[in-house]
Amino acid sequence: MALHCGIIGIAGVGKTTIFNCISDTKVVTGAFGSGPSKANMGVVKVPDQRLYELEKHQPTNKIVHTTVEIVDIPGLAKGSTKGEGAGGKFLGEIRNTDALIHVIRCFDSDLLPHIEGSVNPVRDIETVNLELQVKDHESVEKKLERLKRAARSGDKEAVRGMEVLERYRIHLEGFNVARTLAVREDEKKYIDDLFLLTMKPVMYVCNVDEKSAVAGNKYVERVKEFLSGQNAEILVIAGAIEAEIAELDNSDDRKAFLNDFGLEEPGVDKLVRAAYKMLDLQTFFTVGPKEIRAWTIKKGMTAPQAAGVIHSDLERGFIRAEVMKYNDFIKLGSEHACRDSGKLYIEGKNYIVADGDILNIRFNV
Repeated sequence: MALHCGIIGIAGVGKTTIFNCISDTKVVTGAFGSGPSKANMGVVKVPDQRLYELEKHQPTNKIVHTTVEIVDIPGLAKGSTKGEGAGGKFLGEIRNTDALIHVIRCFDSDLLPHIEGSVNPVRDIETVNLELQVKDHESVEKKLERLKRAARSGDKEAVRGMEVLERYRIHLEGFNVARTLAVREDEKKYIDDLFLLTMKPVMYVCNVDEKSAVAGNKYVERVKEFLSGQNAEILVIAGAIEAEIAELDNSDDRKAFLNDFGLEEPGVDKLVRAAYKMLDLQTFFTVGPKEIRAWTIKKGMTAPQAAGVIHSDLERGFIRAEVMKYNDFIKLGSEHACRDSGKLYIEGKNYIVADGDILNIRFNV
């Protein structure tokens, strides 16, 4: 299941530094407010300690984490909708993502002057939002014109679509993002084909200096105040610390380094898990001597749909799923013990897979 999170923000906020910390791709970071001229793609492992707990009970040759694709999108500048900076290329990359990680600069540095001359995270959020809103407004107006032509010929569906789009147009003109407009589920079909940039779920990452890694700072407080009431996920990460942690191969060295800064785990681990959650994803496992693997599914998927994530043949020829709950497996210690204790369940096509389920798919093609 290919899922994409885009890392966005204005130039010089530390997007690429954070991208390098979490992805398998390493790129050169910009200096003095410069940044990459093209998007960088990386694959990120979703941290999940449960895989290693499963290995304690089922020795295996290989552990395979589930992943999310992360795109480091070129820094935004004022006027991107008019072609400034990365311009339309930047906005096009955003359109292809499933969710956004908005990195905000919340640190002072004489070595890295802010592109606007001063550090003001709220202004930076508004700059990005405005560019996205302008682009969405253009998309809504273009479709409104198409529907108006159809409505003139008596198309009732076009008339209903115009009513919904007009609400979005007014909402965007009021400097609001599309996702905050209250609409019924059946009304969303009129904007689904537009892939509006401000409809995408967003998580905010406050990139702070080392001394602010644990408690944050005045800039973080401004961000929290500005986003209050929006049910926004806000993480505080010190990109400079994360970059140093990413260079350490030894787990004991990493732990000692984290302890020195009063941190329990790398901030980027929290970031990846939060991004996974933001995309409304969950994990199921397959367990065996050859490999223990985590698989990604959308919440609410049935057993056949989950089987299809493994291979299309498994969904097409699905017969049943043998299901063990993660906690039962860890407590009892093996598939055999789960079976003997009545904790291995036979489920059919309507079974909704839960997070942490261990599945064994029976199929016939």
